[in-house]
Amino acid sequence: MANTMTSSTDVMTPAPVGRRWRVVDIVVAAVLGVACGLLFWAWNGPGFALYDVLEAVTPGLGGLTQGLWLIGGPLGAVIIRRPGAAIFVELVAAIVSALFGSAWGVATIWYGLAEGIGAELIFLLLAYRHYNLPLTIVSGALAGAGEWVYELFTGNIAKTVTFNVVYLVANMISGAVLAGALAWLLMRALARTGVLARFAAGREVTARR
Repeated sequence: MANTMTSSTDVMTPAPVGRRWRVVDIVVAAVLGVACGLLFWAWNGPGFALYDVLEAVTPGLGGLTQGLWLIGGPLGAVIIRRPGAAIFVELVAAIVSALFGSAWGVATIWYGLAEGIGAELIFLLLAYRHYNLPLTIVSGALAGAGEWVYELFTGNIAKTVTFNVVYLVANMISGAVLAGALAWLLMRALARTGVLARFAAGREVTARR
């Protein structure tokens, strides 16, 4: 049990030496983006309903529903492990969601860009050298912060300070759990099937089994 816990949460897991995108990176990132976009679209109905319930409890608490709309960035980053992967996957997902009929319309794409940039930041700051569970959780939390910043300047700045503080904290908690931690678990589940054999993420998981 101790060995299992250590392997899944290594503090310093080196990334591949190369930083250039390969054709397989682009293809898999696009596939992940489309899959996440369909998830975003499917979550629109339940997510909005739950958002309204939570907002009725405490204004700003609706941010707890945001995590599944943020998962593309952390998932793309931890699987592809190339500069810009979080932005690429989250942006593709946002475009797909918009095409399928997102409630935010074309603005969904701007959401995706802001969330992708947030998710990318932690890996950029570490020069894309380390990928692990704690960093993926931080990536999800920062994706939530990225969404919060975008919404702050598209209307929320007119709302109360209390609302914005609660909304930021709720967004980041939801992002950490439903985007960050869940992305890590999904990566490991995919790796165990062998479909990520051409990626460092897949090789790491299979090597520790």
